[in-house]
Amino acid sequence: MPRKRRLLAQLSALQSNSSFPQIDALENLNATPGADLSPKSSKYFLIEKKHPSQLQADFFNQPCVSLAKSFLGQILVRKLPDGRELWGRIVETEAYLGGEDEASHSKGGKQTQRNAAMFMKPGTLYVYQIYGIYYCVNVSSEGEGAAVLLRSLEPLQGLDAMRELRRASRKAPTKLLKDWQLCNGPSKLCQAFGIDKAFDQRDLTQDAAIWMVPGQDPPGDQDVVATTRIGIGNRGEWAQKPLRFYLRGNKFVSVVDKKLEREMAARGHSPCS
Repeated sequence: MPRKRRLLAQLSALQSNSSFPQIDALENLNATPGADLSPKSSKYFLIEKKHPSQLQADFFNQPCVSLAKSFLGQILVRKLPDGRELWGRIVETEAYLGGEDEASHSKGGKQTQRNAAMFMKPGTLYVYQIYGIYYCVNVSSEGEGAAVLLRSLEPLQGLDAMRELRRASRKAPTKLLKDWQLCNGPSKLCQAFGIDKAFDQRDLTQDAAIWMVPGQDPPGDQDVVATTRIGIGNRGEWAQKPLRFYLRGNKFVSVVDKKLEREMAARGHSPCS
């Protein structure tokens, strides 16, 4: 089945009515009396109001690399204070293994107040700040101090709200963001979904403001690119390990590895349409 039809079928089988914790940046999202309350959705998706099947603890309780791959195609849902829901399909992740992983915040098994979520039960959010400004969101996995970074999402529902949140987080006025620019990077993802330090240590299986639901038609091996992680600096052999995973051919991915994709094509690995 072509990809667009699969995605249409996917969200027609998911979704519940809109409810979230108030933050100042979201005040402009409150609906005007008499206005159309329908959130803007991706053109690839048709939303029906059905209660989705939320991913449970057993899904998150798997080894870090396995979880990073399993996240691809799953859907992150964020419920805003005004009741609207933001939906995004996970298209890019990175695995951080803890212990011997020189790029991990928990390397050497070091546990601090900052990275405590990495040592909590699988499915716990680890949110940290970079450059003193931006946030990144990770999900703890099986393994001491191991977690998966969510790098990019394909926006599905609530795109107008995402634009408002991105605009509120940026100081200088800028052009209207295109759909593919909303969540194509870990900090952009957090801005678009209103994720900040207040979400650190929350449980994706229990929280009322953020959770995951299963996608349909999980990608096959030929659809997944395994390549090096981004922005980890000089970490020796760990800088070269293929611990970043993304959906091949998806335009919402932050950084594509063109060389590796050409090699995959030469071996006859064609991505699904």
